[in-house]
Amino acid sequence: MAKEPAINLPPAVRRIAADLAQAGFEAYAVGGGVRDRLLGREPKDWDVATPAKPEDIQKAFPRAVYANRFGTVGVKSGQELIEVTTYRAETEYRDARHPEKVVFVKRLEDDLARRDFTVNAMATDGERFEDPFGGRADLKAKRIRAVGDPDERFQEDALRLIRAVRFAVELDFVIEADTLAAVAKHADRLNLISAERVRDEFMRIIASDRPGEGIRLLIQTGLLEQFLPELLEGKDFAQAKHHTHSVLEHNVRSLDHVPSRDPLVRLAALLHDVGKPRSARGEGEQRTFHGHEVIGAKMTKEIMRRFRFSNDDTKRVVNLVRQHMFLFQFESTDKAIRRIVKRVGPENVDDLIALRVGDRLGSGTKVGLTGKLKKFKERSLEVQKEPISTRMLAVDGNDLMRELDLKPGPEVGRVQDALLEEVLDDPKRNTKEHLLERAKALHRG
Repeated sequence: MAKEPAINLPPAVRRIAADLAQAGFEAYAVGGGVRDRLLGREPKDWDVATPAKPEDIQKAFPRAVYANRFGTVGVKSGQELIEVTTYRAETEYRDARHPEKVVFVKRLEDDLARRDFTVNAMATDGERFEDPFGGRADLKAKRIRAVGDPDERFQEDALRLIRAVRFAVELDFVIEADTLAAVAKHADRLNLISAERVRDEFMRIIASDRPGEGIRLLIQTGLLEQFLPELLEGKDFAQAKHHTHSVLEHNVRSLDHVPSRDPLVRLAALLHDVGKPRSARGEGEQRTFHGHEVIGAKMTKEIMRRFRFSNDDTKRVVNLVRQHMFLFQFESTDKAIRRIVKRVGPENVDDLIALRVGDRLGSGTKVGLTGKLKKFKERSLEVQKEPISTRMLAVDGNDLMRELDLKPGPEVGRVQDALLEEVLDDPKRNTKEHLLERAKALHRG
């Protein structure tokens, strides 16, 4: 018999278990916390399972509150909020996500049997270790395997389809063959899940240490075509000249090589050439993709809105895709560089450079951060000492409203934008006297 692993539970979990034991109930830490501790990782949170019913939990912890209607109670222990859930089994799932009915059970094994993957179906009270489905062996084998029948698990909750991929890339595991086959078999069920839930899992894949492998798994299983078919338009779509990979492969490689931990910058790298197939003209070495960044930015905006990203996140990613073809030469003028910085936003310059590095390395070049890119970064910092936004002008909206007898509205913004264009050409024009004179002429015109 294998020796049971010693798992040191945090004080908050031990206190809850002790209080439940005093009330006559066993309690186990379950799920991801146990998995991560066995892997030597610091768990992000802990969950506790017990045969005590919700009303019994609330008696033991008078300040506890219901976290949901499925038997989960939030218990405050010190500064931490721990979710304590009654052992339960679940009946048929409605909408491929939520069970029609929850049935409370008395045995821990029955509760673990409803969980998604074996590595998440282990439990411990700090002394006893319960692993009825072989999760510990799967941890050692670095394997993601469904609990019981994978077909049943994915029919119960379709979000588990993409979660299998997410766990694989986050943990650097492989998906067991039968489980992988079941993911592909039920891939179309992912359409039953809300865009926000799919987005959150997808972005965790993007943020992992193996984002490209995650995308390839999503393609292999047919999951990607369920929520991001635009990216697949580049599959086997040949490029020209220095590009040796298809559009899709180049996008995936760019994602892998972009030197940024920011998931939104990584997403921009994945989508930066998404518009190439729709912009393509010609064949073979004569094929061109003029304007692909404009088309790609429009497609990216539609994708971001479909997945209900915030307006700020949408604007940021769309902007990076739109501007990734920026042109800089060693002989570029300060005026030209100021206009690049203005278009992308000074706060996004480093992200734009990271995207260009990923683009280059994703094309197969050996050097990502070239001398030219280093020079662009250096000069972009220099030109930011001069006005590159209306906030840096010598006059503000109040000055214009007072001098031109204007009320707040679009005319103020129009004049400010026109003044900025002049100052971008010649920063010496950024004086209050000159700008007010020009504002009067612009307003009259």
